[in-house]
Amino acid sequence: MINYFINKSIYTALTLFGVVTVIFLLFNVLPGDPAQMMLGQNEDAEQLARVKKKYGFDKPLSTQYCYYLNDLSVVSFHSTNSDDYTFLREGKYAATQLITIGNTITVIKWPYLRESFTKQGKKVSDIIGETLPNTFVLAVSSITIAIILGLIFGVISALFKDSWLDKSIQILSTLGMSVPSFFSAILFAWLFGFVLHEFTNLEMTGSLYELDDFGENLRVKWKNLILPTLVLGIRPLAVVIQLMRNSLLEVLNKEFIRTAKAKGLSEYQVIKNHAIKNALNPVVTAISGWFASMLAGAVFVEYIFGWNGIGKEIVNALNTLDLPVIMGSVLIIAIVFIIINIFVDLIYSWLDPKVKLQ
Repeated sequence: MINYFINKSIYTALTLFGVVTVIFLLFNVLPGDPAQMMLGQNEDAEQLARVKKKYGFDKPLSTQYCYYLNDLSVVSFHSTNSDDYTFLREGKYAATQLITIGNTITVIKWPYLRESFTKQGKKVSDIIGETLPNTFVLAVSSITIAIILGLIFGVISALFKDSWLDKSIQILSTLGMSVPSFFSAILFAWLFGFVLHEFTNLEMTGSLYELDDFGENLRVKWKNLILPTLVLGIRPLAVVIQLMRNSLLEVLNKEFIRTAKAKGLSEYQVIKNHAIKNALNPVVTAISGWFASMLAGAVFVEYIFGWNGIGKEIVNALNTLDLPVIMGSVLIIAIVFIIINIFVDLIYSWLDPKVKLQ
């Protein structure tokens, strides 16, 4: 177990280093001047030079990359020179000083994702902190529905193999996998939020938190969660149905299942105590992958339904070329992928004791 976590720590560090390098190089070779984007139409030569110096945009790309790594590092190095980008300006972030050597201060701090270009003075970490929980609620709701209904319909489909019920479920699941999420989102919003609004009382757009009629207090509107949850859950639901059906059919043909039946166990006991648990491995893999991808794949669904999550924030950041927000969001999503993969490994070892963590 200790070796497993050591190996995972090394793997995580290397993966994040690769992600950071790729997103930095990718977004810093795009055309356009970040300083001009921050100033908009109000810039002049003096302001432009001041902003470039403040954020290190006047330095070579290799130096900017080192600055970015320094910002993200928990242990970072800073200059005592107020004209240097690495100078610890007031309000930038909280840091605990460790040691000072010459003009360099070594500190320990939380990773700094910088500030938004378009929301002046607002930290990327604050923006992600406001939007990621909404996306997490949406993703958890969607994957929960997909798991519950997918396992139920997958088992039913396997038990009634080649019947009209099995064929109907297969047709619907295939249709669910083939329809793009953005098309489903537009269709559901129009049908249930507009055409059938009188019966469903659902809105075409809306987020988890909305201002009251006086515009003073935020209130939770759970009904706004229904449509985006259903749309985002359609494709993973279809995948879980297919995988559960095929995996269960394969397990039911195993020798230990025939042995269990020969010992006098009922069909229900065999399926409940032996077949389903052994059929879950490929399903767990799919669920973990879909849950992680939902945080990134919710972009279109959130945008169409007006759901204030990280997906919608990424779309807005792309439209305005708000590079720190895009880079910070991608980095956070990568971290979520890694965490979920670790949890999947632990679940595997619980489902199948023969699987050893290495």
